[in-house]
Amino acid sequence: MALEAQSPIVAFVGGDHGAWRVSRATVLVGDPIAAVKRLDIQRGPARAEQGTWVLRGSVSHVRYTTRDESLKLTSKQEGLGRPEAVCGALIPIRKSAAWWALAQDERRAIYEERSRHTSIGLEYLPRIARKLHHSRDLGEPFDFLTWFEFAPDHEPAFDELLARLRGSEEWRYVDREIDLRVRLAG
Repeated sequence: MALEAQSPIVAFVGGDHGAWRVSRATVLVGDPIAAVKRLDIQRGPARAEQGTWVLRGSVSHVRYTTRDESLKLTSKQEGLGRPEAVCGALIPIRKSAAWWALAQDERRAIYEERSRHTSIGLEYLPRIARKLHHSRDLGEPFDFLTWFEFAPDHEPAFDELLARLRGSEEWRYVDREIDLRVRLAG
């Protein structure tokens, strides 16, 4: 299912139903979420009773990224829902109050000039497709929900990407992160 069009609100529903089978959930920082067997991705509002948990995010304009960086990303990024991309990851992240106390230009300097977030991500495109969902303004327990899709033979590259990002200065401001790995069922 492509997540590119329709409602800007996306709900990730963890429970017993969904197209994606959960293979593991690793808590890197902060509190865990309840263990689930499946993950369903829905457009629009999802009700809490539809699963064990629901995480919502909004597809929004790109932040912290220059025009040149945005053009490079869109020229290399492939869409979600590619037939070979049967592996996925949902990575909910919350950043600390210290991060949000910084001015926009200070966050940008940490995000790209020093941590090289976009530059690193570009190295892994188009093998790894991703979509960022903003949750902070929705009152959700995480600030960002990043959804990734990739082919099974690209999982080592995905792990390398995460290790590089998590080793950056930016990640010192993460106070809650979960790495939920999934595989397309059926």
